[in-house]
Amino acid sequence: MKKLILSMLVGLSFTAVQAADIGVVDIAKVVQSSSYLKQQESSLQQSVKPQTTQIEQLQKELTALQQKAQTAKLTDAEKKKMTEEFQAKVTQLEKLQQDVQAKVQKSMQATNQNFETQVKTVAEQLRKENKLDAVLNKTAVLAFDPSSDLTDKMVQKVNAMK
Repeated sequence: MKKLILSMLVGLSFTAVQAADIGVVDIAKVVQSSSYLKQQESSLQQSVKPQTTQIEQLQKELTALQQKAQTAKLTDAEKKKMTEEFQAKVTQLEKLQQDVQAKVQKSMQATNQNFETQVKTVAEQLRKENKLDAVLNKTAVLAFDPSSDLTDKMVQKVNAMK
């Protein structure tokens, strides 16, 4: 009786262990090849260009004020006025830098969320099209058959999305 139960359990375990059909994708290559991410980066740079130019101008003005304060002989009233002007520009510069940083972070977060959704959608499409059990990140796999690499298909499909 024990042998019968043991043989049935062994038989069940062999049927439960079957090779899974798995595809792999090099996510780093997908990110690097993404036309969407390149377009979003370019758009972001254009949107913060006016503020970046203003930051550069303020930095030049601060440098000029510092040099003037070091080389010129100023009265106490002039020193006080120059210090106040310098502090006002520093405050303006810091606020502008914080605004740009917040805008960049918000944009990058939205872009990354959208891109992640696209990648997951395409991964599911590839899984179904190729009748796979899973699609894994290439870096998480120790060894795989090169024919299971779906990176190029992933890049094409992600770039085709709008």
